Amino acid sequence: PVYLTLLTSMFMHGGWMHLLGNMLFLWIFGDNLENRMGRFRYLIFYLVTGLVASLAHVISTFMFGDNPFIPSLGASGAISGVLGGYLVLFPKRQVKVILLLMLTTVPAMVAIGMWFVLQLIQAIGVIAAGPQSGGGVAFMAHVGGFVAGMITILVAGGRARKYESVSSEMVRSTVFN
Repeated sequence: PVYLTLLTSMFMHGGWMHLLGNMLFLWIFGDNLENRMGRFRYLIFYLVTGLVASLAHVISTFMFGDNPFIPSLGASGAISGVLGGYLVLFPKRQVKVILLLMLTTVPAMVAIGMWFVLQLIQAIGVIAAGPQSGGGVAFMAHVGGFVAGMITILVAGGRARKYESVSSEMVRSTVFN
């Protein structure tokens, strides 16, 4: 059933690199959210943001006249939700990135912000140039999942804490507000 695929697509990947890339993002960002929220709340958060991401893709598909029968994978949309939630809760945490062919450390706000701007630009490009220009990537799912992650955290009462701006290796036993 079509409604079931909205859920099952969150756990599907387009290949080994897609899977490994998503697992890397979950390892870097997801564990901090899970530790703050608790396992059950984190699972609900992941499923909700993944569902919203899939719906964002479906809605944009119909709005812009794309082919709704092309299958899509929703794992990256849920991962985008994790990034949105992380940005709200840990905007100043330092993240290691490769920038200009060197390893450096930047605040999460910079790393995730640059990633989101890139997704937004690519989504607009696909809208302007047509679905074939996206190379099969559901950029609107990334955008929708990211925004859903930010909103879900804010609605749930999550906010950044002052002491968490220092390091990403802070005490893991904090309780989600």
